[in-house]
Amino acid sequence: MNETTRRPHGIVVDHLSKSFGSVAAVRDVSLTIETGEIVALLGPNGAGKTTTIDMILGLSRPDKGTVTLFGTTPANAVLAGHVGGMLQTGSPPQYLNVRELITMVASLYPHPLDVDHVLEMTGTAEIATRSTTKLSGGQTQRVRFAVALVADPDLLVLDEPTAAIDVEGRRDFWNIMRSVVAGGKTVIFATHYLEEADAYADRIVLMARGRVVADGPPTEIKAKVGGRVIRATLSEVSAEELMTIEGVAKAERQGEGITLSCSDSATSDRVLRELLTRYPAARDFEVHGVGLEEAFLVLTADNEDSAVSGTDDANPELDGPGFER
Repeated sequence: MNETTRRPHGIVVDHLSKSFGSVAAVRDVSLTIETGEIVALLGPNGAGKTTTIDMILGLSRPDKGTVTLFGTTPANAVLAGHVGGMLQTGSPPQYLNVRELITMVASLYPHPLDVDHVLEMTGTAEIATRSTTKLSGGQTQRVRFAVALVADPDLLVLDEPTAAIDVEGRRDFWNIMRSVVAGGKTVIFATHYLEEADAYADRIVLMARGRVVADGPPTEIKAKVGGRVIRATLSEVSAEELMTIEGVAKAERQGEGITLSCSDSATSDRVLRELLTRYPAARDFEVHGVGLEEAFLVLTADNEDSAVSGTDDANPELDGPGFER
C-alpha cells in the first residue's frame, strides 16, 4: 500500500471555479474528502460533475481556486502513481489485447499490482487475449477499471463507472469495489444510477448549476427534503379523489396501487388514518421516507434559477450527449 494512504489529508478542493466562454461550469466549489472515504458526486447533466473531476485529475486547469491531492498538486500526485482515473470518454488503444494493455499501463507505475491479479479481480481474465477493438460496452468499462486499478493508486476517480454494464455486472463491480476500498483507498465516483450512490457511498456531494447544493451521508441528504410516502392497494378510487384528503401533496395511481406523498411524518399519520376511515378496503400499506431520487429532484430543482451570472442554459454545446460539464 502506498505511503499516502496513511496521510491525514485526502482531497482538498478550495473555491474552485471554471468557465467555458460565457458558461460558468463550476462556481466556487469547496470540498474536503478524507482518506478512505467513498464519495458519490451527483447532479443533473450540466451540473459540473465532469468538469470538477477533470480538475481533480489535473486534466483541466481551474480559472480560480486550488486542488491538492494528499498534500500535493494533481500533476505531482498522478506522476507519483497515487491517482487512478476511469473516465466515461475515450477508447482503449488499438492493436493491443486486454492483457497487453494492462501490462503496458502497469509498466508506467512504480508499484503496480500484479497484472493477473487485476485481471481476475476485475473480471477481465476471460477476455485477456481479446483485442481492445472487439469489446462490448460492458467489457470496455471493465477494462477501463482494470487500467485505473493496476497502478495500485491511493485515489480512484470513477466517472460513470457502471455505464453500459448490465444489472448483474454492476453488482459484481461494486462487490469488487468494496474489496478495493477495504484496503484503505479513497474513491470518488460520478453516476446516474442513484441507487448505487445510496447503497455504496459513505457520502454524497450533490451539484446543480456548478454549485454544491448538498453534502453529507445518503440518509442526511434524504432527510433534508423530509416528506413521507404512503403506498397501498386500493381499486376504483381516482387520484383526484385521493387529493381531497387533507395533507396529501401528490397522489398517483398505477393499476390497483396508489402512492400518496406527504410533507412530513405527522402529516402522513393523519393521512393514513383518514385513508383507512374513508376506504376500509385499502390494504398492503407501506410507509417510508422519500428516496434519494425524490431528494435529488427537489434539491436540484431549487437551483434551477439563474441567479448567478452567465448563460449556461443557453449554450447547447455543454448539454449534448457525451459532453457533460
